[in-house]
Amino acid sequence: MALGVNQMIDAKIDLIIRGGQVVTPTSTKKADVAIAGEIIAAVTEPGLLSSATQEIDASGRYVLPGAIDSHVHFREPGYTHKENWASGTAAAACGGATSVFEMPNTNPPTGSVEALKLKQDLAGAQAYVDYGIYGLLDENNIDSLEDLIRNGVSGFKCFMGNTFGDLPAPSDGAMLEGFEILASHGYRCTVHAENASIMARRQDRLESAGRGDPLAHLAARPAICAIEAVGRAIAFAEWTGARLHIAHKSSKDALYLIKDAKTRGVDVTVETCPHYLLMTTDDMERLGGLLRVNPPIREPGHGEALWDALHDGTIDMIATDHAPHLPEEKKGKTIWQCDCGFPGVETQMPVMLTQVNAGRLSINQYVQWSAQAPAKAWGCYPQKGVIQSGSDADIVIANLNRGGVVDNAALHSKSKITPWHGFETTASVEYTLVRGRIVVEAGHLVGAPGWGRAVRQQMPAPRPRNTDKTMRAIIDSHGVLQQ
Repeated sequence: MALGVNQMIDAKIDLIIRGGQVVTPTSTKKADVAIAGEIIAAVTEPGLLSSATQEIDASGRYVLPGAIDSHVHFREPGYTHKENWASGTAAAACGGATSVFEMPNTNPPTGSVEALKLKQDLAGAQAYVDYGIYGLLDENNIDSLEDLIRNGVSGFKCFMGNTFGDLPAPSDGAMLEGFEILASHGYRCTVHAENASIMARRQDRLESAGRGDPLAHLAARPAICAIEAVGRAIAFAEWTGARLHIAHKSSKDALYLIKDAKTRGVDVTVETCPHYLLMTTDDMERLGGLLRVNPPIREPGHGEALWDALHDGTIDMIATDHAPHLPEEKKGKTIWQCDCGFPGVETQMPVMLTQVNAGRLSINQYVQWSAQAPAKAWGCYPQKGVIQSGSDADIVIANLNRGGVVDNAALHSKSKITPWHGFETTASVEYTLVRGRIVVEAGHLVGAPGWGRAVRQQMPAPRPRNTDKTMRAIIDSHGVLQQ
């Protein structure tokens, strides 16, 4: 934590947050935070700052860096009846997320420069919070990956298993070639790590046998799907030197593969979600199709292993996989007719801070897992993910002494249906600031759409491996030999 007025940026102070407990991954200390324009000017001992145009009394509250949700689906373009950039980022702001990274399975999917520019325009006009946009890595756009990089994607997503949008999984050959290209640029690729072939065959067999109950979804996607796909993704990343991110880790079974890879120095980061930490198949039986999600909610015992993996560093961060659908789209006659996913970006912080109050994690660990770790993984630290002089003023003021009951009707998402409906929280988001501007005040959305902007990223230098064996190198060397 930067302390002392001598470290203050030489600028007019526009806003002071006074008297709150400022939290970093390693400390919690009462301090005042001075904001000049969009930047944190200083973090000082209480009472040293004279005055500002605007002040917030944060006494008795915690002052946190805004959450960075590296996994959201805002459905625009193509599925705006489910969500759009305005409703999705409004939900994010009210849930304490100041930056989001949005997935490419829209219509059209974000696999071309034209589709990327369309999404950039939509986000720029509507977003309440800052954002990154994923590009797609699939079978047919390998030649477009570098164009997508030049035009501002934040990273890439490879759907090894099917999910909403029915984007086909790329062949191993295309995936490896894509990793070779991304490794040369230092970009991180997120993978939906489930084996598509196993899942498709098992679902078809289950449907033919008449299984349409909620647990049939889990039966079609056993943990071996994740074990195989995680191992394959790690092998490709280690061979090429590509940076890898494992999305929505739901099961305990492949954690040993990740831990071993990290020990060998593979640049692999991992996220899990609140629903995998706190829900089980017991909830699936209770809630039915509402809780259908990919990967599936699993049996008791997996959640405890995921908690342990967060604590020992095998899992790096918390994301939400915010995946909105209309209520009627979640209520099919069989589990196969219920769309997969549900909203989560607005409930993550209250739910997880409730776990802080319950002793499952410290407030410092929460900041590490929700803000600093994703900021580092996606190349935007220390501009984001931390409260210190010179960083963006992306700040949440949270009350850990006042919660509420999660209510479908109160969600800012268009998806007015959540498995957290009725959940009693013991914490709440009171203020959300995005680059110094108050977007949520006293729990109410007060910001304006269009304030959010593309996150500025600077990934570490690339570290490609086996560069003489890449598809490009092989083709180029063949051309030289022919000459």
